[in-house]
Amino acid sequence: MTRSAQASPRTTKGGRWLGWAVFVVGALYAVVSAYWAVGGTAGLDTLGGALAEMARARDPQLIVIVWSTVVLKLVGAVLGLALVQPWGRRVPRWLLLTASWGATVVLVLYGGVLVVAQSLIAVGVVPRASSFDPVAFYWHLFVWDPWFLLWGVLLGVATLRFARRRQDPGSHSANQG
Repeated sequence: MTRSAQASPRTTKGGRWLGWAVFVVGALYAVVSAYWAVGGTAGLDTLGGALAEMARARDPQLIVIVWSTVVLKLVGAVLGLALVQPWGRRVPRWLLLTASWGATVVLVLYGGVLVVAQSLIAVGVVPRASSFDPVAFYWHLFVWDPWFLLWGVLLGVATLRFARRRQDPGSHSANQG
């Protein structure tokens, strides 16, 4: 079988699940934010403090910020698919790698730092603030912040697999300018 007749390594089943996992994790996060942006109130207590109050009050600045995060989360979700889908070949390889590594760093650092800091608070190494909100704290410790970390790790592994792949004719090699 000739090289051009073989399935592209970017579209083989072995690595596609990573791109889809990145997409699903990011898209679900975007859906939650969009729900809150349109006025949904379920789960706002898990955000905590002033943020939850601002969301309930429909603070216009917060709504703009939340919609902005929805867009960023969707972009981050689509990055995972761009790494494994044929249409991703239209994006210059250097741009896709730069965006994916950049998003990986942001997600892993954000989620990782928060999970570590909150874990130190949870075990008593760092004292709790006087305004400690146990509902929001434990949701952030066990759901919201590990979700960012997981998303970043998945994107990082997908990006690493993509970066290590030898380019096949017609992939990103023609777009490397």
